[in-house]
Amino acid sequence: MLRRTTLLLGSLLLAAAGAAEAQAGLSVPYTMDTLPNGLRVIIHEDHSVPTVVVNVWYHVGSGSEKPGRTGFAHLFEHLMFMGSANAPYPQFDQLLESAGANNNGSTTEDRTNYYEEGPATALPLMLWLEADRMGWMLPTMDVAKVDLQRDVVKNERRQRVDNQPYGQSFETILGMLYPSDHPYSWPVIGSMTDLSAASLEDVKEFFRTWYAPNNAVIVGAGDVKADEVKHLARQYFGEIPRGPAIERPTASSFSLAHDTSGVLEDRVQLARLNYAWPTVPLNHPDDAALDVAAYLLTGARNSRITQKLVYQQELASNVNAFQASHRLSGDFRVIATARPGIALPPLQQVIDQELRTLAAEGPTARELEQAKNSIESSFLGNLEGVGGKADQLNAYYFQTSNPDGFQTDLDRYRGVTAADVQRVVRKYLLAPKVILSVVPLGKPDLAAKPTGVTP
Repeated sequence: MLRRTTLLLGSLLLAAAGAAEAQAGLSVPYTMDTLPNGLRVIIHEDHSVPTVVVNVWYHVGSGSEKPGRTGFAHLFEHLMFMGSANAPYPQFDQLLESAGANNNGSTTEDRTNYYEEGPATALPLMLWLEADRMGWMLPTMDVAKVDLQRDVVKNERRQRVDNQPYGQSFETILGMLYPSDHPYSWPVIGSMTDLSAASLEDVKEFFRTWYAPNNAVIVGAGDVKADEVKHLARQYFGEIPRGPAIERPTASSFSLAHDTSGVLEDRVQLARLNYAWPTVPLNHPDDAALDVAAYLLTGARNSRITQKLVYQQELASNVNAFQASHRLSGDFRVIATARPGIALPPLQQVIDQELRTLAAEGPTARELEQAKNSIESSFLGNLEGVGGKADQLNAYYFQTSNPDGFQTDLDRYRGVTAADVQRVVRKYLLAPKVILSVVPLGKPDLAAKPTGVTP
């Protein structure tokens, strides 16, 4: 979680310990209220700047969808800005802009997020607008709105996936890595076929199931008073009825029996090598060590794979490694783009060797210190902006039921040892993997060497 954190510095309480006391703790004070309809409200007061943020998480993402009905979570992110009973389109944006505020939303595999940020005086407006679209948007939903936003999402898919260089590789890897019935085996944006098939009633049923107060958490943060936020929340959201009981998707653990190789020809100039391994979900004991391993491999100019491929041998123009952890599972990626005219087998050879070396020897003390210092520096450097802190309070609540998970998260990374890194590389990154080569059209000879069964 640490690498995905954006927080506010101003009001964090750094409780310095005395000589005989325990280690200092990093804490974000909050209060919490739960309405009778199940809506949870988290409040953090920070009076350093006269701004406020309202941050709403609906606990639904593409991983809550069903095969044949993918893309609904992302489609709804768009539909939520199409107006509600008391704020018809385009008043949501117009009212906020008139108040000096801004807003946006995002969708992941696990959640859909909406936020407003602006002057403290806009707090009642922000909460009222969120309540109106939670409780009174469905009656205004019609075929014209669904068709309009369906086309918008389709165009977004064309721009980001179908017509983007290397854009189809991410979706291809998901299909190769995850079992077909796994909730992460399809992309957040959904498929063209499923988007075309979505009916008005499908969309309404999705809203009734997931966009209910008992499946939402609101964070009010910034120059606010807890009593005022509680009062406004109960005033605006209190009469919205509770939704049905939520049955969250589950997923069985899985592994690959062998390396699985594939080649994707695309309208690109440079060949790109993609490795992907199934790993662990958020907050798994190995999650932090895998993040540290990613940094050791490609996180800096002197990281192992970066130094070899980009600077010493000049085989690659760039490389990247990361651990992607989600609620149900996670995966580790290594991505390397070759220099012009370079085939992928030499890149493959270097990456494989560096993984074997790290697994056999582990990181040096200096490497480990650099990695952990860099991760912690990034964590502390992101302690700016009340909006980021509000989002992280929501994230920690979603992941652990404790909004103030900052110190616990930091301690996970501080506690990673060289032996931990060596162990996770052996366990996960020497195991069977997906190997996807993306090559220019008509140049399959540039692809990596298959080491397992080709689909």
